[in-house]
Amino acid sequence: MPDVTQILIDWKAAVVGLWFAGFVLIEWLAPAVKRLGGWSRLGRNGGLWLVNAIMSPLIILPLSAWAAAAAPAWRPAGWVGLGPLLIDLLILDMLIYGWHRANHVLPWLWRFHEIHHLDQFLDATSALRFHFGEVLLSAAFRVLVIIALDLPFISIVVFETVLLAAAIFHHSNLRLPRGFEQWLSWIIVTPAIHWVHHHDRRQDTDANYASVLSLWDAVFKSRSPTKRYPEMTIGVQGRRDESIAALLIRPFRRQA
Repeated sequence: MPDVTQILIDWKAAVVGLWFAGFVLIEWLAPAVKRLGGWSRLGRNGGLWLVNAIMSPLIILPLSAWAAAAAPAWRPAGWVGLGPLLIDLLILDMLIYGWHRANHVLPWLWRFHEIHHLDQFLDATSALRFHFGEVLLSAAFRVLVIIALDLPFISIVVFETVLLAAAIFHHSNLRLPRGFEQWLSWIIVTPAIHWVHHHDRRQDTDANYASVLSLWDAVFKSRSPTKRYPEMTIGVQGRRDESIAALLIRPFRRQA
């Protein structure tokens, strides 16, 4: 990879790593609800993350870098700077909304995405809990988007950094002042919004798909009217979390 590419990747890793560590600490100091699941749950989430962390530099990042280099150069030569970057981020956020929604609508995508929803509690570690199959499918979708939109690699890295930071925030078990969170939720996805998406009632799970900006659910009429409450049960109704080995093979098993 070119040196500039490695610099971008290192920058992303440093920013996300510090952000994650900060949220883990703050969650312990000011949790919104009583912590559940214990060390076994954290082990499952960490194990799923480790598989993806190993796979990312070997497959995911090279694919994105290749797509950015191979994309047809149809953008105007002067189409660079903060303005175009912000437009790229807005478009990517809308497209990730569509991809997330597709993961709930299409059964073959849900088989992989369900692993994320089987977590029966939410905190910052939940933002890192994804099946490697979903990550690979998401990478393939990203390649198509990069090539179609002639996206520069820097736009991809910046968006992935923002997306991971947003996911850590809105999955977190962080207690925020109610008035502040209500105001903030008009702009970005907050824990109060996303915890409803992880409610074990399917009508709530199939809602609140936005990842960064909260406006997409309003625009595409997928906002749940349900309000988060402390006793809200998290997970997939009628199903329980499993061991790390079982989670890895679950999407490939015959399911009832």
